[in-house]
Amino acid sequence: MAIEIRTVMPIDYKQLVDLMKDLGYPTTFEKLIERFDIIKNHEDYKALVAIEGNNVIGFAGMCKALAFEFDGIYVRLLAFVVKSNQREKGVGKMLLNACEQWAIEIGAKTITLNSGNRKEREVAHSFYKRNGFEGKSTGFIKKLI
Repeated sequence: MAIEIRTVMPIDYKQLVDLMKDLGYPTTFEKLIERFDIIKNHEDYKALVAIEGNNVIGFAGMCKALAFEFDGIYVRLLAFVVKSNQREKGVGKMLLNACEQWAIEIGAKTITLNSGNRKEREVAHSFYKRNGFEGKSTGFIKKLI
């Protein structure tokens, strides 16, 4: 069956709840709807899914950003996941290529992402490196509330 990459639609939300869990960020259907209701109308954000038949098997969420340290814009890949039983089949590469294409279309010079420094993320790190990404920094987070 052919895999299609397209913009997220409300019919995808139920299946996205499971993908968020695969990504390590479990959520409820209601919370996911709340987030997407805000994000979907923001022109600097783009959300894509990989679809096989009627099944959502991958997700990528990105935003366009301005840089302080260089001229122009860049795209930040905020969320990227392929369903665990669909990995190593080329789905991630197709989805990543679609992300890069959107970045090029909007004039971005760079695409960035953060990925946790945990053992279970090593496979993802290898995937990103195979696809031209370089590990150049360590991300930090501080919860404020």
